[in-house]
Order: sequence, then C-alpha cells, then structure tokens
Amino acid sequence: KIITGVRRSGKSILLDDFKKYIKKNLPDANIIDVNYSLVKFEKLREYHALNDYVEERYADGKKNFLLIDEVLNSFHASHKYDIYITGSNAFLSGSDLATLFVGRTYTIEVYPFSFAEFMEYYGYKDRFEGLQKYVKEGGMSGSYDYDTLKKKYDYISGIYDTLIVRDIEEKHGVKNTAVMNGLSDFLMDNISKPTSIRNVANALTSSHLEATDKTIGSYVKYLCEAYAFYRVRRYDIKGKRYLASTDKYYLSDHAFKYAKLGTKTPDYGDVYENIVAIELLRRGYEVYVGALRNSEVDFIAKRGDEKVYIQVSYSIKDEKTMKREVAPLMNLPGGYPRILIAGTEHPEYLYEGIRVVDIADWLLDDQEAA
Repeated sequence: KIITGVRRSGKSILLDDFKKYIKKNLPDANIIDVNYSLVKFEKLREYHALNDYVEERYADGKKNFLLIDEVLNSFHASHKYDIYITGSNAFLSGSDLATLFVGRTYTIEVYPFSFAEFMEYYGYKDRFEGLQKYVKEGGMSGSYDYDTLKKKYDYISGIYDTLIVRDIEEKHGVKNTAVMNGLSDFLMDNISKPTSIRNVANALTSSHLEATDKTIGSYVKYLCEAYAFYRVRRYDIKGKRYLASTDKYYLSDHAFKYAKLGTKTPDYGDVYENIVAIELLRRGYEVYVGALRNSEVDFIAKRGDEKVYIQVSYSIKDEKTMKREVAPLMNLPGGYPRILIAGTEHPEYLYEGIRVVDIADWLLDDQEAA
C-alpha cells in the first residue's frame, strides 16, 4: 500500500493514525515502524541495517505490519509483511514505487485539505465566509498554525521551494534552477489555461530563460511526479480522441499560487476551476478537458459508468456571462448530466436543463459530481 501526495499533505499523519487503528482493533498484531524523519532511524538508511532491524522484529505467527515513512526496499519479496509506504521524497516518488512493485500495489492518494475538511477543522458554520477564507488560505494544514496570512504564505512558499523544488533538483540533478523556477511560476500563473510545451519554452525564452522543448517537457514531468501539479488532458468530444498539443495543469493546492506570486491581481475564476479539478480527483474521478470545435467544457468527469460535464465560473450575475458559460454545455451530445458550478450564493436551480450549483454547496456535497 503506497501513500502518495504532495509534501506536507498529511501522509505521515495518516500512517500514524493507521498505526493507532491497528493497536486498537488488532491488539495482537506486530507493528514494525520506521520513520526516517526521526534521527534515531538515520542509521537504517543503509539497506543492510534496515533489513536486519526489520527481520529482528518479525514475530512469527502474528500479523506483521511494516510501516515505512519515506523509503522503500524489497521486503515484499519475503511475503511476510503487510507493507505500508509513503512516497514523495527526493529519491522515490509514488510513481517510482508503483513501477518497482508492478502489479502488487494499492495506491492511496493524499491531497491537501478539502473545503469540507477546512470547514470542519475551523468549525465554520457560514459556508460562504468559509469559502472566502479557503480560497485565500488553501488546504496545506501546516499553515493553519500561523495567525496571519503573511505567515501562512511564508510557510506555504517554503514548502514549495524547499520540499518540492529542492527535492526535484536533487533527484534529477537539475542544474538550470532559473529555468525550473521560471517554469514553475509560468504554470502557476496559467492554471486552467491550455498549455503546450512549445508555448512555455517560447514564453521563458522571451524572459531570457532559454531552454529546449525537451528540457521543459522533462521539468514539467518532474513537477507532476512531485504532485506539485496535476496534468489534465484535453479530449475532442466529437472526434473522440485526445489532443496531443495542449494540456491543462492544476496546482495540488491553489494557495501555492498566492504564496509564490502574490495576490495583487487574483483571478478567482482560475482558482475556482483549480479547486474543482482537485476536488474531482479527490473524489476518485478521471478528469479531462472537453474540447469542442468553437468552445471548451472545463471538465469531463468519469467514474465507472458515471459521466458528467462541468463548467466552472466565478460569477454569473451578468446575463451575458451566464449565456457564455452555459453555451458549451448546451452544445454537448448525449444525455449525460450537465452542471455549472459558480459563486452564486443561492440554492441550486435549473437553467435550460443545466444544474446551476453554488461552489460552496457543491464542495460540501456528499462526494458526488452530479
């Protein structure tokens, strides 16, 4: 069982809570716990030492749980342990772990706090007030310990710079850190917008940060492997094929953008779309961008036999904006549900057969997209 997700999203806490669950419900089980964030386990970084440490603590005749925080080795070959591993460090990402354990993994993806979790944590009753704070503060729970927005952003920025970008640079030997930083800023500034590797390279070159398409492609891949960004592919609805030239990229937590780029000119529409994208992934949907000939549907969300088309908007108070937002949904083929998610602050209603739902209500809904 591989627990993956962006740094500081709560993977270690989840593993620790699972240990408490085992002790409460399986009191006769044997737990072998290795946490590399603690100094006392430093000596076990050499794999022979780790192997000896674990084997010495194996209890024959008992259910043996092996919990390893931020490292991997080959104990699975012995078939003696029920293994739980976190993966997001500089040396082994969740995808690396899954590759090494081909056919033998179950991935548990951990995301930063959802809006529902944010509301529960702070005990907010007013969902609209809570949404305003969540949009600004995001879901990186470690930032909740700080009492001002500046301190929160300093923490979040530090997480991004030191635990995400630095990990990438160490793991992949990235030498051109200026290009990596420029790329990261560009993707943050363009969340929800169609992006091609060529356009990114051209934009960075115009800012005197020259890099080849191959380098940019590799760096984008590294950022996604570190769960800083999630790539969402564009799909031609009528042609029923993926569009290879452009994709969209969404931050694992939207507050990274504010912490790194500032809040002078916030684009709440892009942030709302980012929040919805991550929430759909959190709820277990496959997510695509739907491309039509002259328009685009923000999301096609699929989960098993369920499929729903989703459009996201910050405000639809203006009738012209409303018509623009629903137009792509009205041009869709088939009889699948269609939903417009926006900051309406009103109860749900129907518009030309399309559900119009307030974003706060949708985020607090019981795990359903439609």
